[in-house]
Amino acid sequence: MKTQEKDSRDIVPEPTVKRLPLYLHFLKKAKENGVLTISAPIIGQELEQDPTQVVKDLAYTGVKGRPRVGYNIYELIKGIEEFLGFNQVYDAFLVGAGNLGSALINYPEFRSFGFKIIAAFDISDDVVGTQRGDVNVLHFNVFKELASKLKVRIGILTTPAKVAQEVAEQMAKAGIRAIWNFTPVKLKLPEGVIVQNTSMYSNVAVLVMKLNNQLKKNKD
Repeated sequence: MKTQEKDSRDIVPEPTVKRLPLYLHFLKKAKENGVLTISAPIIGQELEQDPTQVVKDLAYTGVKGRPRVGYNIYELIKGIEEFLGFNQVYDAFLVGAGNLGSALINYPEFRSFGFKIIAAFDISDDVVGTQRGDVNVLHFNVFKELASKLKVRIGILTTPAKVAQEVAEQMAKAGIRAIWNFTPVKLKLPEGVIVQNTSMYSNVAVLVMKLNNQLKKNKD
């Protein structure tokens, strides 16, 4: 009796998943410049990655390169998009239509990464009823109804930190199964709800610390 092979996407290392979109962006630019084939060493050189690691990462897509020729760039782009799920678009709701939320709504590249923000939600009278780009800002009290009706499973959280946990819980109760969290709060949600944290605060802290160290070094 044969054992069914496990989908490689179930065991792919997270660092690989994070690198693949970088490869994809680079490959699309190369294609626009008329490149037809490309090698792992070239990708590695341009993106400052070990070519051996590039080969290992790309192997998860199932696309194979040819010796001394490299990868067909069209096949590789398609392979990465299919592997990451970027070839299908998921609808997403955003909660917190302030400055950060508005900036995310107006970012044009999200669709190529597999999702589209179709509505935003807030409780402030200053923003409810307005538009951010072509996205309507609705009151959060209709979130659950619309999430259920439209079967939206992705939520983007850009609220003030003090209400983040409460809002995230309401999102989960409304059927959201994946939350992209831009707040500094470590969310505690039921098992089965995926949370991806994007800690701008931590990144800024690292950036400022490196800058201070560099400036101090230059003074010495």
